[in-house]
Amino acid sequence: MDHYRVLGLSREATRDEIKEAFRKLAVKYHPDKHSQSPKTVREDATLRFKQVSEAYEVLGDDLKRSHYDFQYKNYNSNKYGRSYSNYGYGYGYDNTRSASASAAPYGDGVVSKFEIAIRYMTTRAFLLNCAFAGALVGGIYVIDKCREEIWRMHNSGKSFEEAMESIEKAKAHKDKI
Repeated sequence: MDHYRVLGLSREATRDEIKEAFRKLAVKYHPDKHSQSPKTVREDATLRFKQVSEAYEVLGDDLKRSHYDFQYKNYNSNKYGRSYSNYGYGYGYDNTRSASASAAPYGDGVVSKFEIAIRYMTTRAFLLNCAFAGALVGGIYVIDKCREEIWRMHNSGKSFEEAMESIEKAKAHKDKI
């Protein structure tokens, strides 16, 4: 179900246009208005009212709308016509489009793959993992520097190689005794 189509709007519709279209359709299909109508008309009006309400719920909220638009763009750029996720909004898309029709508007999908990577890299879990990895690397660096400084304090003027040579000499001298 395309929420823009349900409200009779283009994808560039403003917030006020969305609100106005919702109000018109909500009045037209409200169940109370059709309470005395035949059962089929009443059920159809109730269904349409639910669709209109859902469309307004998604398109009226900027965050939900951006998720919906992002999903729609990814669906259209997918060459095989599969929809990945509808973020819990709506009934999803029908997968009846042909591969050539669904791939045409957005090319080969390079931009959408980049956007997916950016969205993944800005998730809270990814950023927390990066912070944890950074803390580990920083800790390893600090420990290594501390080890070097401790070595220098206890072995002034000697390198590690010189210290090893003196240990070997001491062992050789001890073996002679």
